[in-house]
Amino acid sequence: MGEKSGSRGGWFGWFIVLIVVAVIAIAIALTVKQKMHKNGSDFEAAPVPGPPGAVTQKYADALKTAMQFLEIQKAGKLVNNKISWRGDSALKDGSEARLDLSKGMYDAGDHIKFGFPMAFTATVLSWTILEYGDQMKVVNQLEPAQDSLKWITDYLINAHPSENVLYIQVGDPKADHACWDRPETMTGERPLTQLNTSAPGTEVAAETAAAMAAASLVFKSTDSEYSSLLLKHSKQLFTFADKYRKSYSVSIPDVQNFYNSTGYGDELLWAASWLYHATGERSYFEYVTGKNGEDFANWGSPTWFSWDNKLAGTQVLLSRVNFFGSKDVSSSNVLQKYRKSAEAVMCGLLPKSPTATTSRTDNGLIWISDWNALQHPVASAFLAVVYSDYMLSSRTAKISCDGNNYRPSDLRKFALSQADYVLGNNPLKMSYLVGYGDKYPQYVHHRGASIPVDATTGCRDGFRWLKSDKPNPNVAIGALVGGPFRNESFIDSRNNSMQTEPSTYNSAVIVGLLSGLVTTSSVAQSFT
Repeated sequence: MGEKSGSRGGWFGWFIVLIVVAVIAIAIALTVKQKMHKNGSDFEAAPVPGPPGAVTQKYADALKTAMQFLEIQKAGKLVNNKISWRGDSALKDGSEARLDLSKGMYDAGDHIKFGFPMAFTATVLSWTILEYGDQMKVVNQLEPAQDSLKWITDYLINAHPSENVLYIQVGDPKADHACWDRPETMTGERPLTQLNTSAPGTEVAAETAAAMAAASLVFKSTDSEYSSLLLKHSKQLFTFADKYRKSYSVSIPDVQNFYNSTGYGDELLWAASWLYHATGERSYFEYVTGKNGEDFANWGSPTWFSWDNKLAGTQVLLSRVNFFGSKDVSSSNVLQKYRKSAEAVMCGLLPKSPTATTSRTDNGLIWISDWNALQHPVASAFLAVVYSDYMLSSRTAKISCDGNNYRPSDLRKFALSQADYVLGNNPLKMSYLVGYGDKYPQYVHHRGASIPVDATTGCRDGFRWLKSDKPNPNVAIGALVGGPFRNESFIDSRNNSMQTEPSTYNSAVIVGLLSGLVTTSSVAQSFT
């Protein structure tokens, strides 16, 4: 008995020793792996994606839905109108200046044509087509996107009748907001707001220049004459914006009530970056890497991409030159500053990064503002998927965030999280993209959607439809509404414009994001 007991005790002791040794070995291995992960030595570049791969159907469906809101927002004499409750409107816009400003798009739920956010819509839509046109084509959304883009650029061309004149607004916002009527039957005055050398507006002229330069690239292979016309206008507008530097918020104080600008330096860099891509002219590259970069780039300080602030977009766009440009420009030390700044933006978005922003809801949605809360997370996710694709296509294995390294797949995972939240993976289990899924807002703050097609309304008596407790009779399919509060609550009320009003620039960024997620492919190394 004693011998057997001793043998068992010896065996058990050795077993304990083996377990301890195994635990130590595993701990050492994990420590080494973590150090390798931190310094990047275990990161290998992922294979470069080929042509568009398998389609993710939910994003394809959402993209098709989102594209329809751009159709809903069209003004003018509609061609091949696909929206049953929309018709011709604003046919006399611009007539007081003997211009045809009938096209373009209404900004949001009202009937004003605001040139600043409309131009931004065109720039982002162009960028999306340039990066993901092959993916959009696979799901039959490339032509609709090009058509919507041209509807805006046709308007912008007509709004620029001479080198130093740009019409930036059609309609009086105060008078317009005193009415609640359908665009097809509106009867109010449609005054024009103009920029010129006496009342310049650098940010709007520069954003319009950016839109036209980017669009010139979109149409270069299919309509070279139109592309050249856009580029001509873009160059003129950039010169106007740069020569007569003054914020339109200062020149025209009334604009402060709606689309107040916080500065114009970002738009100058943004426009010059697009003109460099469109022309290849060294002067535009030197513009963004010289004194203007020093004055306006704010290197190393992450910002939020929006209709008002283009710095993060500029940093990502110029990173493209660093990733894929010729050696004589891609090796620029200043260009590297733009790329490092873009990576600082990316690091702020990644939830596990040491420098991750704390501006998020409990369920991970980037959240910056009560008003139109979804603009920032969707725009940020668009930039993240673009940057991740630059990394993949250039075989760049990682970015470093304060000593920790992250793969392109981490950026894409973040972008997916924001898209999925918008599409219903949120505490309310509701899609914020109208018409997608089984549950979405029913009381969208949108005049045309809220008033029955056969209703007879004037300016004031139409407000009964704003106050109606019935869901909108017309569904504003594809509208991306403002979104949730920080506590992730949402009040579906037509009077709650803070949360239920959509906009065309929201549409631009959600179309961009979904186009990047619908499938995978390598991005072109050059837009030309």
